[in-house]
Amino acid sequence: MTDVNGFVAPGFEGVREVFAANFERHGDIGAGVAVFHGGECVVDLTGGVTEPDGTETYSPHHLQLMYSSTKGATALCAHLLVDRGLLDLDAPVASYWPEFAAKGKDRVPVSWLLSHRAGLPDVDREMSYEEALAWDPVVDALAASAPMWEPGTKHGYHAVTFGWLVGELVRRVSGRSLGTFFAEEVAGPLGLDLWIGLPDDHHHRVVPIIPMSLPPGIELPEGSPGMIELLRMLMGADSLIARALSAPGGAFGGEDIWNDPVLWRAELGAANGIGNARSLAKMYAAMVGPVEGVRLLSDETLARAAEPQVSGPDAVLSFDLPFTLGFMRDSPFSKMGSPTAFGHYGAGGSAGFADPARDLSFAYVMNKMAIGIAGDPRTSDLIDALNAAVR
Repeated sequence: MTDVNGFVAPGFEGVREVFAANFERHGDIGAGVAVFHGGECVVDLTGGVTEPDGTETYSPHHLQLMYSSTKGATALCAHLLVDRGLLDLDAPVASYWPEFAAKGKDRVPVSWLLSHRAGLPDVDREMSYEEALAWDPVVDALAASAPMWEPGTKHGYHAVTFGWLVGELVRRVSGRSLGTFFAEEVAGPLGLDLWIGLPDDHHHRVVPIIPMSLPPGIELPEGSPGMIELLRMLMGADSLIARALSAPGGAFGGEDIWNDPVLWRAELGAANGIGNARSLAKMYAAMVGPVEGVRLLSDETLARAAEPQVSGPDAVLSFDLPFTLGFMRDSPFSKMGSPTAFGHYGAGGSAGFADPARDLSFAYVMNKMAIGIAGDPRTSDLIDALNAAVR
């Protein structure tokens, strides 16, 4: 039996039971889960080990890369600026970022960046890994690129470029980089162990990501291509999904880059947030109600941020994944268990969300990647247990 450490408040014991069962039932290796209810932490658990064959306990001290769960933190930064009257969701992006007007993008509103309608899941030139980590080369390439579809006519998941598109707006409006803004305006006031761009003195706390494996009974020969290369082979190198996942310009096509400390240090607002479950859940809790005296968004701004914007088949992912202004809503592919919940999943199984109707938030992070963008059974079972505790 895998050791599970931490606490649960009375009434939430079912979450602990499912979390413990995930290690035996679903192959979890190291993970954390947290829940806030009414502004108070009611679940804060960690369990397992940091390496598949290791003995070091996965603990609250450890930090985890959480892929696209980062997008919720990035979207929050934009909405903080909206709340302060500094960013207008209906204004053209070019009014804040003049270079963005190139190639017919002059009328694209801020809201279309947040809801994946800008037609920029990739740039129109090849880029190196070093360029992708340097910020300015990517935002310059995005500004100079023509949209891959007429903006506003459809939506398609901007899997990686979302971070630069929204992050550059934060930088233009606030005068601070995305990671600095998040640290000063969100993580600092709430005391979060959560970063977009991890300082070097915390690198020793990061638990390496364990790549996803195929379901039992399915094996590929040694040396077989990774997921993105398989997509390129099956769908074509120019397919929207292959380009979006390896963006910008193919720079992130490698399978092993996510355990690179150089990447941890960069500010990739779509994909390299690093923290723990308690901090991610606390961030969402402070969006929907006060936590330790901190409330991040007004009711009006929160309602606009969480309002559904798009639905139907996604041009990049093909399936129906409903988005608000920067967040996912409950769906078969982004389960939250409530029609009023909003948040964001990350590749491999991580997730964070809030439900304003119940003053509730949830987060799960893990080191073992699973196949899929959402719908991981570990996360699904935990959400079922949470919703049984708070109806």
